[in-house]
Amino acid sequence: MIAFDLRQYDSIGSTNNEAMRLARAGAAHGTVVCAREQTAGRGRQARRWHSPAGNLHASVLLRTDLPPGRIPQLSFVAALAVADAADAFLPGHARAELKWPNDVLIRGAKVAGILIESADATVIIGIGMNIAHAPPNAPYPVTTLAASGGGLLDPGAILQVLLQALRHRFSHWRDQGFATVRTDWLARAHPAGSPLRLTVGDRSIEGRFADLGHDGALVLETADGLERFVAGEVIVPPTP
Repeated sequence: MIAFDLRQYDSIGSTNNEAMRLARAGAAHGTVVCAREQTAGRGRQARRWHSPAGNLHASVLLRTDLPPGRIPQLSFVAALAVADAADAFLPGHARAELKWPNDVLIRGAKVAGILIESADATVIIGIGMNIAHAPPNAPYPVTTLAASGGGLLDPGAILQVLLQALRHRFSHWRDQGFATVRTDWLARAHPAGSPLRLTVGDRSIEGRFADLGHDGALVLETADGLERFVAGEVIVPPTP
């Protein structure tokens, strides 16, 4: 069971950077860095992450003795926890969706992203959620939890729900493995056969979603048959 220790900041450069600094200073498993705003927030592939006040910006420090090969699975664990938290504030039977490996969507538009960073036996899970504000001029559809029917929401209240979900998801994954995580992730992901475009460096691969591997790899059905990918950026082409 994770005992969370919340460290709150009004403004900070990057919650992930601060969490890693605290880790090097000896901070405990379960330390959480949360900021009202970030001035140098970043996402995957070093992209700038829009981080104004009113959104959720948090990083969770985990210390684990699990094999390094299991660490990438935390992307899916965290994505499910964020989706669980989003569901709690969505109206009716609306449910958050997932895009490989860990983008969280509502009705096809991105509402949250996750950045996993590790060093030795320390893992930092960085989470950014659009609660009141969506980034301007994003190259893909974006939304906010408020615009999706959540109304006026307190980031602190959402963080508490998120941490409860993460505690549950992390404990189950640590003790039971990836199988249930994979099943639950697939239940929220693009259906089998959905057209996807994957960019890996300068390479662009067109295919259809086939499966999530038992190691978290993306399996695409391409012109060359089934192919597995462990890195890349997924784009869901617009419906004609």
